[in-house]
Amino acid sequence: MKNLHNPEQVAEIRRRLATLRPDSPRQWGKMSAPQAVAHMSVGLESALGDREIPQVWFGKLIGPFVKKFALGDDKPFARNAPTAPEFLIAGERDLAREREKLLGLIDRFVAGGPAALEGRRHAFFGRMTAEEWAVLQYKHLDHHLRQFGA
Repeated sequence: MKNLHNPEQVAEIRRRLATLRPDSPRQWGKMSAPQAVAHMSVGLESALGDREIPQVWFGKLIGPFVKKFALGDDKPFARNAPTAPEFLIAGERDLAREREKLLGLIDRFVAGGPAALEGRRHAFFGRMTAEEWAVLQYKHLDHHLRQFGA
């Protein structure tokens, strides 16, 4: 499966990020391209342990079950999926600044390898393996890049 520990997929994500413009038209959702890039950073910060987001009660009930479907194949995430409040980005953002931050987080994710991720808790899915985190991060980045045609 595609994941953010595969060098080919990392290069693909980096190439696609480079094509985003501040005025890239969205295909769905409410975020601008700069806001979406800032949003993607929050996901990586969570994976890396920089930002602790408690698991929501509903996730405790069904998170492990839903995780199998969400991460079990290469099928892209559905459009307009709900987002936890901690992941919402308000206000205008500078795309160049947000892109550099995101690229740095991707580099840290890759450099840390699986050992840096094992057993971290996701805000909905709960505890995840390093492989699950790598798949989730690729799918999340892909989802928002597709949102802007990148």
